[in-house]
Amino acid sequence: MTVSKGAPQGGRRTEGRSGPHDRALGRWGEQTAAAHLERLGWQVLERNWRCDIGELDLVALDADHPPTLVFVEVKARAGLGYGHPLEAITAAKQQKLRDLAWRWLREHEPHAARVRIDGIGVLWRPAGEPEIVHVRSLA
Repeated sequence: MTVSKGAPQGGRRTEGRSGPHDRALGRWGEQTAAAHLERLGWQVLERNWRCDIGELDLVALDADHPPTLVFVEVKARAGLGYGHPLEAITAAKQQKLRDLAWRWLREHEPHAARVRIDGIGVLWRPAGEPEIVHVRSLA
């Protein structure tokens, strides 16, 4: 698990269960997670890849030896009222991520020795930098 802090890149959430503010928070979380991966030296290959069964937030290449293709689920929250963002990645969601990863692999020609699914939780802090928690080999 990697815990780091990165500069906020915008996106403020107001109270409400769903709607444009939640989508803006989600986009901000994915942007923050992608910047985190790039700081690690990874190459983000795709964002928001969709097919008929769902969506992959990020697909990235970790070029360490051996090169690893990483499917990344990103969860962002503005507070801990509903728990930590990574708590939203349930067993059912992990199974869906595996299904989505297999679908992506069938449609592309990856050049990596290994495949992995990671989770990144981004917690927005109104008075400071966001907290980023990166869990490798999530599913």
